[in-house]
Amino acid sequence: MSGFEKYGPWALIAGGSEGVGAALAHRLAEQGLNVAIVARKPGPLAEVAESVRSAYGVEVLAIEQDLLAPGAVASIAEQLGDREVGLLVSNAGANTYGGEIVTSDADRAQMVIDLNITVTLELIRRFGAPMQERQRGGILLTGSLSGFAGTAGIGFYSAAKAFVHNLAEALWVEMRPYGVDVLELCLGLTRTPAMERLGFSFDAPGVRASDPDTVAREGLEHLTDGPSWIVDGFAGDAETRSAFPRRPVVEAANTHYRSPAPVA
Repeated sequence: MSGFEKYGPWALIAGGSEGVGAALAHRLAEQGLNVAIVARKPGPLAEVAESVRSAYGVEVLAIEQDLLAPGAVASIAEQLGDREVGLLVSNAGANTYGGEIVTSDADRAQMVIDLNITVTLELIRRFGAPMQERQRGGILLTGSLSGFAGTAGIGFYSAAKAFVHNLAEALWVEMRPYGVDVLELCLGLTRTPAMERLGFSFDAPGVRASDPDTVAREGLEHLTDGPSWIVDGFAGDAETRSAFPRRPVVEAANTHYRSPAPVA
C-alpha cells in the first residue's frame, strides 16, 4: 500500500480495541499514520494502543469513551485537541443484540440503531467537514452484507446497515469533488470477539469467515474504490450479485447532482 500521506497525519478509529478495528489500527500505523483509538473498555484499549505504539513507533492516543453516552463525539473531539484527523474509520457498529422486531427489547434495539446511525452521522459531520475544507482525506464506514436484505432475527440491525450503505453512497458522491475518499467496507461473517461473545460457532460445518487482519488490509487497499467494497470471498454470493458493482448504479442515480465544491 502507498499514498497514505493524504490521510494523515492522524487516523481516528471509533471501535478500535479489537477485531477489525484493532487490525486497522496496526495497518494504518504500519503506513506511518498516527492513530487515535476510541473504545469503551479500558483494558483492551490500552493493550491495542501499546502494541501499535511499540510495533511502529507512531503516536497513539487511546480515548476511553462510550459512544452511546451523551456528548460522546464532542468529548472525542475535545480529547483530540488540535490533532488533524485525515482519516475517519467508523467501525463501532457490531450487532450486539438480536430479536424479532415486534417482541425485541426496545431499549437494546435502539442502542444498535443509535450506534450505527446516530453516532456514525455525528462522527461524519464532525470530522468530515474539516476534510472537505482541506480538500483531502478519507472516510471508511464498516458495513455488512446483512444491509442488502432484511434479515429476520436482526431486522433492526440489517435496516441500520442498509442506512449506512446508502449513506456511504451519497457521501461518496458529495465528497468526491473535494478529494475526500469514501468507502463502505461490506463485511461478511468475520472472526471477531464480538461474534464470539454472541455465541457464534466458527467451527460449524459450512461456516465461512474472514480474518480481521485480512479484512483490514483489503479495506485499505480499496479505499479509493468507493462507494462500496465487499470483502473478498463474499462477492459471489447470490444475495449480492444484483447489488454490485455499485459505482455505475450510484453515478447513474446522481446525474442530476451538482456539487457546490469550488472550482480548482
